[in-house]
Amino acid sequence: RLPRPVTQQGLQVEKVSTGFLLLATLTSTDGKLDETALSDILARNVMDEIRRLKGVGKAQLYGSERAMRIWIDPRKLVGFNLTPNDVADAIAGQNAQVAPGSIGDLPSRSTQEITANVVVKGQLSTPEAFAAIVLRANPDGSVVTLGDVARVEVGAQEYQYGTRLNGKPATAFSVQLAPGANAMQTATLVRAKLQDLARYFPEGVRYDIPYDTSPFVKVSIEQVISTLFEAMLLVFAVMFLFLQNLRYTLIPTLVVPVALMGTFAVMLALGFSINVLTLFGMVLAIGILVDDAIVVVENVERIMAEEGLPPRQATRKAMSQISGAIIGITLVLVAVFLPMAFMQGSVGVIYQQFSVAMAVSILFSAFLALSLTPALCATLLKPVAKGEQHARKGFFGWFNRRFEGMSNGYQRWVMQALQRSGRYLLLYALLLGVLGYGLSQLPTAFLPTEDQGYTITDIQLPPGASRMRTEQVAAQIEAHNSEEPGVGNTTLILGFSFSGSGQNAALAFTTLKDWSERGAEHTAQAIAERANQAFTQLKDAVAYAVLPPPIDGLGESTGFDFRLQDRGGMGHRALMAARDQLLEQAAKSKVLSNVREASLAESP
Repeated sequence: RLPRPVTQQGLQVEKVSTGFLLLATLTSTDGKLDETALSDILARNVMDEIRRLKGVGKAQLYGSERAMRIWIDPRKLVGFNLTPNDVADAIAGQNAQVAPGSIGDLPSRSTQEITANVVVKGQLSTPEAFAAIVLRANPDGSVVTLGDVARVEVGAQEYQYGTRLNGKPATAFSVQLAPGANAMQTATLVRAKLQDLARYFPEGVRYDIPYDTSPFVKVSIEQVISTLFEAMLLVFAVMFLFLQNLRYTLIPTLVVPVALMGTFAVMLALGFSINVLTLFGMVLAIGILVDDAIVVVENVERIMAEEGLPPRQATRKAMSQISGAIIGITLVLVAVFLPMAFMQGSVGVIYQQFSVAMAVSILFSAFLALSLTPALCATLLKPVAKGEQHARKGFFGWFNRRFEGMSNGYQRWVMQALQRSGRYLLLYALLLGVLGYGLSQLPTAFLPTEDQGYTITDIQLPPGASRMRTEQVAAQIEAHNSEEPGVGNTTLILGFSFSGSGQNAALAFTTLKDWSERGAEHTAQAIAERANQAFTQLKDAVAYAVLPPPIDGLGESTGFDFRLQDRGGMGHRALMAARDQLLEQAAKSKVLSNVREASLAESP
């Protein structure tokens, strides 16, 4: 049911993530190769290698390989009474690879003594050979050749895109992830492949990766992992401070990694992956994981100190007292986190892995508190004499006295509060009112905007604007970025944008310097705001600098996309009128900003 041209060309289905993983460029350091030559190197030697890498969903070249270009002069063509079809037919007929056969091939006569292959030079390879193609042979022996009506040269196969790196000509390609691919692994593979292929590049050709989103992912994971270890260290320190015994402290510490490994196993079976959200869940879970183990250890230690029982018997008695409490605590906590795994929409997708990580780790914590922790208590703990208490000398003695004093003071305060419950209920109501007021004053957002180390600028010129005008606007944007202290590289793709492809469109990827080199006044948000303020002075274009989405896959930038459909079949004019009305009303909204059409305007 598709149109005939579509069925002839075929369909190409690509499953890719929305955003770009990285952008790589190729430049000529000595200036001997132009953009077409650089694009030809990428097209023939690099693109197929990149597309075969694991995790790469799409690799798009913003350039073109070399091709034989024939520029017809319409006046000369009319003067010889020829048409473009005559030219096309002559090229197809005289530029063909043929197999002419051989002389004396089988079956042959018995007198045949030799055989020879016949070679015919049918496929042309030089501009001069194409220029000599005969378009018409006249009866008087004169001929009209292709060179008589056209200019023949080697150029680019297409001139749709152009690339500039920090204001200098270059060629580039982008890489987008396949659904479910690992960004860190894919970026590492692409970098390794480019480094390997660079050995075969011509002299003076250099590749760069000016735009790469994986460093932010790497930094985020490193920060979460460091927080994970810091949380374990703090838990260990707090337990040692209160239990004041290395053996007592060691038991809850051993439970945490075992519970996390069990969580990893369940997540692997469910098809989940380790990412920033799951690691964040692990960080929060650490403080909860040790609770059950601490309850067991403290109860065993109490029974040993009060009754003088050996570790094995004390553990049995302790578990008979607290097993039900551990199960109850676990079920309550799981009931808090597990429902988030069944939420619908994007919120459910975001928090599903977080919820499962928390719930599963808590379940493993309870299981270990009923199995591994008692076994460790029975084997690792040493007998305690009846009535023996914590050390009363040195730092621990001072801490125990201070803590006991605070506990007694807290008990006295609670007794006084119970005697004046009405006053404290009024104070509690006042606190609730202040809490509600503070909540109402805080700004709300779907997801927090983060400084990921780069911004993206969508550039749109009026309909029908030529490439020359786009390049002039690009030069102004590059000049602004060069004056920004926090900007590292600016890669500009001409002819391509989030709004569509055309001579009046461009897209700039601005990579910022490392976070350690930028202060509070040079965050990605601040740089984008200053850029948008400067871009309002552009007389020939509309340009918006936006930040990437907080979570990859949720659009191409911060915010959201909205689709307006003509469900009633009212026609194009009615749809455009509804679009204008929608944009006009959105501009008046107090919660929306930078609302614009997500496609190029109609061109003449």
